[in-house]
Amino acid sequence: MNNEETNIKKLSQKAVRILTERNDIMENKRTIANRLICYFVGLFIMTIGIALSVKSDLGVSPVSSIPYTLTVCWGIEMGRATILFHCVLIVIQVLILRKNFKLKSLLQLPVGIVFGYFTTFCNSLADRLPSTDNFFIRICMILISVVLVAIGIFMYLPADIMPLAGEGVMQAVSDTLKTEFSKVKVAFDVTMVIISLITCFIVKHSLGSVGVGTVIASLFVGIVLGQIKKPWAKRSNPSMK
Repeated sequence: MNNEETNIKKLSQKAVRILTERNDIMENKRTIANRLICYFVGLFIMTIGIALSVKSDLGVSPVSSIPYTLTVCWGIEMGRATILFHCVLIVIQVLILRKNFKLKSLLQLPVGIVFGYFTTFCNSLADRLPSTDNFFIRICMILISVVLVAIGIFMYLPADIMPLAGEGVMQAVSDTLKTEFSKVKVAFDVTMVIISLITCFIVKHSLGSVGVGTVIASLFVGIVLGQIKKPWAKRSNPSMK
């Protein structure tokens, strides 16, 4: 009788353990699925914001300035230019990190391809919007763009799937030079804008991809992102005021 009770007890414990493991596996799958959804929805919202800044014709954000410069100067479709730019940035990471470059970072390439196709699709949607010379309306488009880019970053970054190639380069420089990421980002953005300005002046004799919208995006995306984060920070930490 004791042996039977012992066997039943062992079987019960085993059943409970199996059910617990299955529940954990299901929970992990749901978590991964939610992260992937947030990641790609965030990227898509970012590209909507970028498309609006392109439509405003007042300049795009610093990170998008190089792909848009390729579009303005040589007529390369912006989605394809974005993919090409991501490929160059991955090569730069390899040159910077060398032996420290991780093979999983090559996943930035398919992410860049998806981001490029998102850019193409969103630009095609933005093209259907009526064009206007009204400066106020164009500024409103830039401001909406800033909010959408900030929302996209807010959704895409916490998912922690794979950074875009631009952030990959910034992180590589930060790790190699032992410099704060925020400082590297500022330097990176300034470099992109300068390259775009010089290229557009030489080829088109105009500002091209750089304008008041570029300045607004540089100044306010971070501010808007911080404002979006505040309510969530308070919700996750009720002790915060």
